[in-house]
Amino acid sequence: MQTYQASCIFDGKATLAEGPGWDEERQAIVWVDIEKGKISRFYPSTHRNETWAISQKVGCVVRTSKGDLLAGGQEGLLKLNPESGEVTSLQNPEPDLPVNRFNDGKCDPQGRLWAGTMSCEEEEGAGSLYRITNEGSVKRMVESVTISNGLAWSQDGTSMYYIDTPTRHVDAFDFDPVEGEISNRRHVIEIPKDMGYPDGMTIDAEGKLWVALWAGWGVGRWDPATGELLARVQLPVECVTACCFGGKDYRTLYITTASRDLDEEGHKEQPQAGGLFAADVGVAGLPTPVFKEA
Repeated sequence: MQTYQASCIFDGKATLAEGPGWDEERQAIVWVDIEKGKISRFYPSTHRNETWAISQKVGCVVRTSKGDLLAGGQEGLLKLNPESGEVTSLQNPEPDLPVNRFNDGKCDPQGRLWAGTMSCEEEEGAGSLYRITNEGSVKRMVESVTISNGLAWSQDGTSMYYIDTPTRHVDAFDFDPVEGEISNRRHVIEIPKDMGYPDGMTIDAEGKLWVALWAGWGVGRWDPATGELLARVQLPVECVTACCFGGKDYRTLYITTASRDLDEEGHKEQPQAGGLFAADVGVAGLPTPVFKEA
């Protein structure tokens, strides 16, 4: 099994950094700090980090085809204009569940947003996975989710991968790219207990899945066809939250981490917790799809 080392490229001191995506136009990483309610855009070439404060916990963010940022927070969906800083509230699919918030979310290759919710108290089965189209329709696709997390689509467009963290599984669905429907859910990867919990996820150009490991000190690369662990990226941070490919030819794996659960001693032992990391993992990834606005 191959092993890679990740290095810290931005010591952001985030509480719960999540949701990285590569902005090809600006050559930057868009990411969030959930607990601090911040959306950021980090430029690796200059180490500059732009930040917009949102007045709520924000679990995910994606770029739109018109240059805005679409995010999911504790009060539902919202849109941020990065130029003006203006925030517009959109739909809230769970107005009756004020303790819930959006967690991980990504766009499928057709430009629809898939974003899941969870209880801030991590109540079992309190969340759901939603599909949001460019016409603004919101449909619940998966129910009884505890911590809705990683999403990825196969390059041929026929499979969608999904993580509900406490299950320690990566599940696959048959995916209809035209209709955006899913079916035939099954387990394809089981994360060993000594590797922590599966969190965010991305896919590379060879169809292999890179899974961030909460309480696992790294990222694992798995073959969804066989369930085999192929490689591992090691980090000096225990709680690794998500990853995406970016940079030249999409050959850099960018990784977010968290410091949320550390006490004073833990901060001393893991001073880079909450930072952004990068690793050369010897394989290219795929572009981050954008939300296609109507």
